Amino acid sequence: MQTFAAIDIGSNSCRLKIARVVQHSLHVVHEDREVTRLGSSVFESGLVSPEAMAATLGALKRFYRAVQLHGADRVRAVATSAMRDARNGRAFLAWVKDETGWEVEIISGLEEGRLIHRGVMNNEPGTAGRCLLIDVGGGSCEISLSEHKRIKETVSLPLGAVRLTAEFLKSDPPAKEEIARMKQFVARELRRVSRRIAPERVSVVIATSGTAAALSEASKAIHKVRSGRKEYVTPFPDVRRLTDKLKKMRNEVRSGVAGIGPRRSEIIVAGAHVYTLFLEHFSLPGFRYSDMGLRDGILAQMLAEQDPRTSAHQIYERDRWEAVLEISRRYGVDPRQGEPVRQHAAQLFHDLAGVHALPPDYLTWLQAAAMLRDIGKFMNYQGHHRHAQYIIANSEIFGFTATQRVVTSAIARYIGKSRPEPEGRTMRQVPPEDYEHVRRSVVLLRLAVALNQDRASDVLRVRVRVYPKRVLLELSPGRTGAELELWSLRKEAAYFREVFRRELFVTLV
Repeated sequence: MQTFAAIDIGSNSCRLKIARVVQHSLHVVHEDREVTRLGSSVFESGLVSPEAMAATLGALKRFYRAVQLHGADRVRAVATSAMRDARNGRAFLAWVKDETGWEVEIISGLEEGRLIHRGVMNNEPGTAGRCLLIDVGGGSCEISLSEHKRIKETVSLPLGAVRLTAEFLKSDPPAKEEIARMKQFVARELRRVSRRIAPERVSVVIATSGTAAALSEASKAIHKVRSGRKEYVTPFPDVRRLTDKLKKMRNEVRSGVAGIGPRRSEIIVAGAHVYTLFLEHFSLPGFRYSDMGLRDGILAQMLAEQDPRTSAHQIYERDRWEAVLEISRRYGVDPRQGEPVRQHAAQLFHDLAGVHALPPDYLTWLQAAAMLRDIGKFMNYQGHHRHAQYIIANSEIFGFTATQRVVTSAIARYIGKSRPEPEGRTMRQVPPEDYEHVRRSVVLLRLAVALNQDRASDVLRVRVRVYPKRVLLELSPGRTGAELELWSLRKEAAYFREVFRRELFVTLV
């Protein structure tokens, strides 16, 4: 049984969840959380303070001991809004790596929203229809519209409770002028997304994270509802009344309100206003709190990546590939034009497996590069390979981490005259352990492109024969022949020999 650990380094708190895989499902064996307020100093000065660093590192060291105790086979640690903004964030994460060995990944707001969505959809009942998800974290607010458990739209807004408190609420209790300025800011951000998020026919509104939990528990206390009742819907009038009540209290009084507590009370006024204005802006009757979130999405993705027999794997692969096709269309490339190249790249990957010895994941990066290699023409035909590399590496592609986008972009970059060199600008971004993998993938993609020189002709069939010292490609010519493809493939023979130490021969049959 494999064991996975997910770590969320948020702007307000750090969270850990460890789960064991049992019969293709996840069973949680350990959870931990500590409020570290990592974002407070970031949102005021742009820097993580030494105190926040020390508190966060202390929590992560405790998490590290728990991960070791439970024998986790794989750990994924992500950082969100505060690390996206902090000027010294990279230095802090280098310190974390020195102390724990974890390579912390800074994820975008949209990737955060996608993972939260996946965590909720995998675990929360009643989400098969049209759902609206909102997560008000410490630094940002993610809103997702879901239909049939698939994301239709996701937005990330700078409306986290810690961020808003640091930027607007300086007094205790907050002054009327401070509240007014904050409400104006929140309302402006919500108006910006009105055209993208259309909540018509939404069957359920699901809210995650600590602010939603506090408001839900406070509402249950008002109505004397059993605390553990998960299907409880917190009505909008309760949210509005609680918001009006909390903003008039001093912090020590707020901390005594049922469901809030001493640490949440410091930021609850800002978070409650976001929920009130969100429900009001979209004319929603209330929300149902879910204790699922980012960590659950990370765990679900790790399971999907490791176990192809799960439905989660199929959903993950489908969503990831649809994201690749969407990027193609966004930059004016018809996916049907890239499909023959993708097919040949996949065939070569399988037929030459004993030659290239690439990790299985590289099939996905190779196919994505095959589909996206021409998107640079959107900017300029001259140097379009460089432009494609830049777009892929810097675009939001659901399901692709930043490192995976860098690898994919590097494979797509070198299908012109240039070759991957360690000192090149693109290859400097590639992790050193992936350098040779990228070189080998580039050769496969160059062969796939060479097999598709004449797009007007039908797709060529190719048969691969592998011998100890040579590789033979046998082409079956299409209706318009294969002379151009034959010439293009033979031009790749020298580079093939350089990378794989085998001769490449091409012939027509």
